[in-house]
Amino acid sequence: MTLLLNEAGRRKRRTRRERVGCLATLPVFFNLKGAKVVVAGDGDGAAWKAELLAASGAEVHVHAPAPEEDMLDLLTNGKCHSGQLIWHRKQWDETSFDGAVMAIGDLETTHECVRFRLQANAAGAVVNIIDKPAYCQFQFGSIVNRSPVVIGISTDGAAPILGQAIRRRIESLLSSTMADWADLARRVRPAVLRHLTAGAPRRRFWERFVDLAFSGRKVPDVSHFDGFIAEVARLKGKPGTVTFIDASHGESDLLPMRAIRALQGADVILHGPATNLDILELARREAKRQTIDEAQSFADGEFVSTVDRMVALSQSGKHVVRLLATDPRDSQQMQCELQSLTDRHIPTAAIPPLAREEQFRHGFDAVAAE
Repeated sequence: MTLLLNEAGRRKRRTRRERVGCLATLPVFFNLKGAKVVVAGDGDGAAWKAELLAASGAEVHVHAPAPEEDMLDLLTNGKCHSGQLIWHRKQWDETSFDGAVMAIGDLETTHECVRFRLQANAAGAVVNIIDKPAYCQFQFGSIVNRSPVVIGISTDGAAPILGQAIRRRIESLLSSTMADWADLARRVRPAVLRHLTAGAPRRRFWERFVDLAFSGRKVPDVSHFDGFIAEVARLKGKPGTVTFIDASHGESDLLPMRAIRALQGADVILHGPATNLDILELARREAKRQTIDEAQSFADGEFVSTVDRMVALSQSGKHVVRLLATDPRDSQQMQCELQSLTDRHIPTAAIPPLAREEQFRHGFDAVAAE
């Protein structure tokens, strides 16, 4: 079969952005509650892995005939949270893996690593050999623990120190109360699903919830959200919004947090052809991205302008983000669009960029001259 594409189709295929870039490893999260996991080893590395697995709710079978100090302290005094530690005072053997879903080994010789992996795999368990990536089927990354918010960081073994530095940076951004906010989200979720329809209403609620979570405020009681859920429910049928974001600088790191939140809450993003793809990557994956040329079209023989398209989208409850690109003509067009939307009583917002480089340089020169 021969597939024919017109020139527009070929052009669209060439310009379509890559949905997911190359991944060195696949980030996944195991639910280990009640699952059997085998840990073989006497040393500190094995002790840390056993403690981590027990904290995840696993039933951890530790084979440690001569445990070192940290391992012995864990096995005799360790707090298991929702998991369980079971000490086997003998070396592992092929029967150790019966019913196990995961096996961790702190092993020395190549022969032992190969035998451990083969026998664990034969029983259906995936394997990690501590500090021997050639024998590992998965890896442990650096962890930021704000459970139920858990963040894993991997550098694919290339730079563990970099992973630890990234972890510290993230920990500085997430207060310890984030765990309480995540727990609150879990408790209010049933009410949100019950009272708010899928799509824009629920997204409005969760966007406001996230703003509160990052505000540094004390975590409120669940009842605090009853009135807010009802208020969002009453917004059904009302128009969405159009947010104009000045991205004419072309740099993703010059966008303020307000702009990033708008991108991550957008249903549709309209942008000029010269918009930096790094900026578009900040938006949520489900958002529909269209260039201004694509947004304009002919329907039933009549021209549909960008403004008409934004009006129709907002009146259907969509949150539209209009990005200003580097082309000066785009700036003039956007000013006209903003005025037209305001005249039609469409809710709009405009978000300027952070201080531009020339403004910073001017301020720096002024200070240096004093």
